[in-house]
Amino acid sequence: MSNFTSQPTLRLLQWTHSGCSAGKEADVKTGFIGLGTLGKAMAQRLIEQDVELVVWNRTLEKADGLSADVASSPAGVLARADLVFLNLRDSAAVEDVLTGDNGLLSADCTGKIIVDTTTNHFEPVVGFAEMVAARGGQYLEAPVAGSVVPASKGALTIFVSGDESAFEQARPTLEHLGQKLFFLGAPGLATRMKLVNNMVLGTFMATLAEAVVLGEAAGLGKAQVIEMLAAGGGNSGVLNAKRQKLLDEDFSPHFSVSNIYKDLHYLLDLARTVGHPAFTGSASRDLFALAALQGHAEDDFSAIYAALKGSEK
Repeated sequence: MSNFTSQPTLRLLQWTHSGCSAGKEADVKTGFIGLGTLGKAMAQRLIEQDVELVVWNRTLEKADGLSADVASSPAGVLARADLVFLNLRDSAAVEDVLTGDNGLLSADCTGKIIVDTTTNHFEPVVGFAEMVAARGGQYLEAPVAGSVVPASKGALTIFVSGDESAFEQARPTLEHLGQKLFFLGAPGLATRMKLVNNMVLGTFMATLAEAVVLGEAAGLGKAQVIEMLAAGGGNSGVLNAKRQKLLDEDFSPHFSVSNIYKDLHYLLDLARTVGHPAFTGSASRDLFALAALQGHAEDDFSAIYAALKGSEK
């Protein structure tokens, strides 16, 4: 059984974007590392809010189209920025950016703040905070709920753990990305909450997709099923976000099958560690494994519909 017994004092910070504390971050140089689908949308949002960025991505071509300076390494970003955001695929990628050749920790971290928006595994994320602190910096874990569309509108939900003073320094920039911020304090808690959130996200998506496939098999039109689910028990943020993808069978990625599969693996590790079952999380994880096996690993996670319908790529 787990010894996860800490009970955080939860703070919800919410505002409209017109009420953001504009200008507070004007003197803070900002870096962004990780320009995948979500990371690039977040970086573009910051640029549109007049945040000057220096960026890095392993594939530098992914910075094309951004009005930002491009550094040659993570260390190069940290040398030019006081506040550095990460949005990476998984914890292995975060560790590599921190400790690899010309990684962040090879630079002078004194007084620097690293805001990690990656959905991490709940165990190494605590070690990341310790590694950054040992080099004189501060690390905030800040996984985000939402994908490309809310990121582009500054409407993400952000769970934050770490030092409160570092959070307050980063907060004006976080306000450009998130409509709701939850400050949980102790390292590890934000990541655990994000994994619980993604269990709901994955199971909702799998259930909705299965319902649409079953409705079609029962003689109903797909559009009819989706419309009536939206008016009834299926009404949800997930259906609202993925309705058009299901209708058009356009599975260009906003949040990929491989990412939800990874997150559900992390979730099941957490469930095992705390000694609780995760029945729907486990079933959903296996359904997304099926989608990956059918060639949908890098498609949007709404492609679970195609997998359940038996449509291989």
